[in-house]
Amino acid sequence: MELARAGGPLRELNVEWQDFDVTREAREALKLQRAQCLWLTGLPASGKSTIANLLERRLTAEGRHTYLLDGDNLRHGLNRDLGFAETDREENIRRVAEVARLMVDAGLIVIVALISPFRAGRDYARNLFEPGEFQEIFVDASPATCAARDPKGLYARARRGEIRNLTGVDGPYERPERPELRLDTEERSPEACVELVVAEFT
Repeated sequence: MELARAGGPLRELNVEWQDFDVTREAREALKLQRAQCLWLTGLPASGKSTIANLLERRLTAEGRHTYLLDGDNLRHGLNRDLGFAETDREENIRRVAEVARLMVDAGLIVIVALISPFRAGRDYARNLFEPGEFQEIFVDASPATCAARDPKGLYARARRGEIRNLTGVDGPYERPERPELRLDTEERSPEACVELVVAEFT
């Protein structure tokens, strides 16, 4: 699967990368931290946004400089023109990954909470970063558990036929094969999951 790309060969020939004097390392030094992207992937209602929110609160309280990119929130602005067909999901991931890369370059710890159902999309995101900058965190819960939680009513609506292509119902989800960290939200509380992330990556 090839992710959608903006522009084309002609455009690439006319655009050159411009180097500047202030580097990511300089921005990290100002913030006294190592910039990285913590990419939380999982089914709807697996706990991604809850964990991301608690994680950012924890890191901010410790004096870290962070930003949280939440999939639903981004669809109110940056990605409001995208639907939920496969090509739209690919473009959704591409845009979020590019924004996350810019924020890491700014010296931030970027937390992404995004279903990102396809391995190709997550691999695309990973390949934008230097080794060690991208941490794939699998927020793992079974479809049955997620459907039982269903805080937004998405699973119920999908089963009534009101929405289509919902990941976990009639939309596929490709589980991460080798994530940097797996969080079992059926066995661990959100708070315990945050402790694991902090211990592993900060």
